[in-house]
Amino acid sequence: MQTYLESSTYIDWKTPNVLAKARQLAQGCDSDYGIAHACFLFVRDQIKHSMDFKLNPVTIKASEALEKGTGFCYAKSHLLAALLRANGIPAGLCYQRLTVKDDKPPFCLHGLNAVLLKDYGWYRMDARGNRSDIHAEFSPPIEQLAYPILIEGEADFAPIWATPMQEVTTSMEAASTYLELSKNLPDIEIIQREQASL
Repeated sequence: MQTYLESSTYIDWKTPNVLAKARQLAQGCDSDYGIAHACFLFVRDQIKHSMDFKLNPVTIKASEALEKGTGFCYAKSHLLAALLRANGIPAGLCYQRLTVKDDKPPFCLHGLNAVLLKDYGWYRMDARGNRSDIHAEFSPPIEQLAYPILIEGEADFAPIWATPMQEVTTSMEAASTYLELSKNLPDIEIIQREQASL
């Protein structure tokens, strides 16, 4: 479980601004549930989604997303994981493969989180930011993510990553503006293996 508590390049919770915000959010909370809820609401509602609000720069590290107050879903998931880990709560990264728009190809990866809660086990939550057509909530044990899986080619990936997928960080580091990243969103190909009949 230690790997889901570590401070790393992108989930850099030991930086002073992240550590201070994590402590602030935990004030008045008497359980891991309360802390996770407070961290989730902060990232969902106070860190603006770069594409929704058309904001630069492209933030990648948790500390950058917090400092600039903006990030794509990937950076927001890095920040949420960092805030939780700074409070001693194991947290990881999860991914979905979704259509970019209009429920048809092309596809891209979408970043969200999983948190380990004492009373519920691993619980997935999505702090990308709500809008008129998106209503993600923190309501364990019920999962209420931003996006459902609707068509062939979309997918929920089961693993919980301790560090970001390389495809995600490579795309983010190559983009200098939100528009540039929006045109080159990370994706991975899903290989379908048909089971041979006996």
